[in-house]
Amino acid sequence: MKLKDFNLTKEELVEMAEKYMNETFKRYDFIADESHGMYIYDENDEKYLDFLGGIAVNSVGGCNEAVINAIKEQSDILIHASNYFYTVPQTILAKLICETIGMDKIQFQNSGAEANEAMLKLARKYGNDKYGNGRNKVVTAFNSFHGRTLATLSATGQPGSAIHNGFEPLVEGFKYAEFNNLKSFEKACTDDVIAVMVEPVQGEGGVYPATQEFMEGLRKLCDEKGMLLLLDEVQTGWGRTGEIMGYMNYGIKPDAVTMAKAMGGGMPIAAMCATNETMQALSAGSHGTTFGGNPVCCAASYAAVSEIVDKKLSENAKEMGNYFRAQLDVLPHVKEVRGLGLLVGVEFDDDIAAHVKHEAFENKLLMSVVKPNVIRMVPPLIVTKEEIDKAVEIIKNAL
Repeated sequence: MKLKDFNLTKEELVEMAEKYMNETFKRYDFIADESHGMYIYDENDEKYLDFLGGIAVNSVGGCNEAVINAIKEQSDILIHASNYFYTVPQTILAKLICETIGMDKIQFQNSGAEANEAMLKLARKYGNDKYGNGRNKVVTAFNSFHGRTLATLSATGQPGSAIHNGFEPLVEGFKYAEFNNLKSFEKACTDDVIAVMVEPVQGEGGVYPATQEFMEGLRKLCDEKGMLLLLDEVQTGWGRTGEIMGYMNYGIKPDAVTMAKAMGGGMPIAAMCATNETMQALSAGSHGTTFGGNPVCCAASYAAVSEIVDKKLSENAKEMGNYFRAQLDVLPHVKEVRGLGLLVGVEFDDDIAAHVKHEAFENKLLMSVVKPNVIRMVPPLIVTKEEIDKAVEIIKNAL
């Protein structure tokens, strides 16, 4: 559906949206009418360089041909069946993902928050089953972001923020420690804790990558205390950080990991993967989903994941990410450039992130603001040096 198909003006569509839709997003003054490769097109066919990437979703580019063909072919055969039946797309995708990332089992979900919710349920069930003494608390990091369901917003370590305020009472069973501070986590991991849950890169928190020492230390801490290491890779998974999964940058393996965003090629799908021992806690009837692992979404995901793996897009993310950060680092007003691969954050010396975003938008570049002084950019993993140079020039002019 495009705007012209309904004989509407942009103003009429915006008025309609404001009348009928509950707005919880601060939207661009922009109608996304089409998307192809590195660009999104508005209703006038003006193209915008997309360094927002559907919030790290369009990793293989907008309307990727392989993804489109998979959706078309599968929608002619089977759109939905439910998880009471085996389906081909779900099964072959499960095999591809588990073998690619070195995990044993997978549980499909619909969104990143759902996947994180499933992982938290897994940890609690594992702790109660194995130890039988109420050992079910989870330690997460300050400045984290894990989702907006009641459990995942409770896991999000931003007390006093808009994410928490007004939704009390929060779900019990969570403790917070300082990210990249191993001693803080060691102190928080008392005898009632069953798991540690962190992001390899805190994206919403300002784009802070975990250090090697921190990740290795968490793995060792969890092993010593009989706890689970849970990694939220909703945003960092599938090539974004320069490796297929973010944890591969650190040479460690979690007990369970979540993924979403990039794995669907634009379709809503998510998953939790875990080791055999860990996943045994979720037996028949203990968890479920109606739409999770939908055939069309799984077909799209199989195409998207195959594109990422076969075309070595994680390697391109590493090379282009290093190049991008080096170009940004020399711009005026830049205090620090952070990130891994093509998950890039720029911290300025003043609260000018909204200004930079606005000026960049006026010059046909899309990005997001995560802090008053921090912009975040997550372009498709197919980005080239020419497109990066174009983005850097626009940002420089904005500054």
